[in-house]
Amino acid sequence: MLQIPLTYFLALLLRITALFTPSSRSGRTPGLQFGLRHEHAVSTTGRVVFKDALTQAIPSAYTLHTKDITAYHPSLRSDAIARIGRASSIHSQVCEDQLWEEEEVLGPDVESRETLLELAKMTNNAYVEPDDSQWYDLGSNWTNAYPVGWEPDEDGFRGHVFATPDNSTIVLSIKGTSAGFFGGGGPTAKKDKLNDNLLFSCCCARVDWTWTPVCGCYRSGNRCDIDCLERSLIDDSLFYPIGTNLYNNLTYMYPESNIWIIGHSLGGALASLLGVTFGVPVVTFESPGEKMAAGRLHLPSPPSTHHVTHVYHTADPIPMGTCNGILSSCALAGYAMESRCHLGRSIIFDTVSNLSWAVDIRTHGIVNVIENLLSHPWAPSEEVGREVPEPTPEDDCVECYDWEFGDFPQ
Repeated sequence: MLQIPLTYFLALLLRITALFTPSSRSGRTPGLQFGLRHEHAVSTTGRVVFKDALTQAIPSAYTLHTKDITAYHPSLRSDAIARIGRASSIHSQVCEDQLWEEEEVLGPDVESRETLLELAKMTNNAYVEPDDSQWYDLGSNWTNAYPVGWEPDEDGFRGHVFATPDNSTIVLSIKGTSAGFFGGGGPTAKKDKLNDNLLFSCCCARVDWTWTPVCGCYRSGNRCDIDCLERSLIDDSLFYPIGTNLYNNLTYMYPESNIWIIGHSLGGALASLLGVTFGVPVVTFESPGEKMAAGRLHLPSPPSTHHVTHVYHTADPIPMGTCNGILSSCALAGYAMESRCHLGRSIIFDTVSNLSWAVDIRTHGIVNVIENLLSHPWAPSEEVGREVPEPTPEDDCVECYDWEFGDFPQ
């Protein structure tokens, strides 16, 4: 009865040792090792599909540098917080100062290029099966013998769940848009496009009179009914409500774990929305601006959103907010990508000025970011003693300035 398994004792000893190991002067702590733990998908009917990876020892595939950060966790139960985003009347009755509890947590060191590179590779793998040639094999102990844990015909958002050997930190990686110029199609492409056009357009993807809006909130003369628009974003079949359910499932499975959320493109925007809802660390890559969607969802806003970090470069018109207008690449493909403002802080690589990259939708892919950006030292940062550009908030950001939002009944 009093015997403690050796593996449990060693894991406990490692965690206690980590607590008393001094951090470096930069606040960086020893790296965490992550292995693939679960593969997941959530259908737009709300069904969560999990598949365990290997039941043997978790492979040591990723080593990430970490750093103590300040996060604000909801003081209410997570399911209650999620409901606030669905009812503005509830939201208005809740005191923002009482929603959040400040806590120091272990987060990714976003000022480490190596860490961003490994997170980007984890994000890329949300798009593919482990036996796909595009899967990044990051260690000799990785296995690709198991298929992705979601069913081929599911059309909800997809991804992978990674974990440290002791389950102290869990990383949820969310797949972004699957489309012709985003890296392939597949069964999720139609719903991906619907979510893009609802989350990142000014009003239901009504670019001009030739477009068919994706919701019925547009009124004549560039007017948009805001109540209608907000109701459209909380439909149970859309990705944000499904994401809150998935997050709750993870907290039930790992109640004592730190949870990080990462994603590329649409997946990054969803990661940020979930990270703001639940107060957990987030890293996104090439994500379109999600600040407007967060306001329309009435997400409770923590005292700081600096636990959310966006990583993108200036040659990608999607996070820069310039892939719009009727002749843009996005519009020609049927995407109304009109948002540009990001929550949290942004690490922006000026690839146009420093690498002479042309502004092109083809630079948006996560593989391009991995192979041509993060895999090499960033000279402008190294010249000032850094590894990557300094994370900064996007102050004074304006979008959809030519629209009027208000109470405009049909």
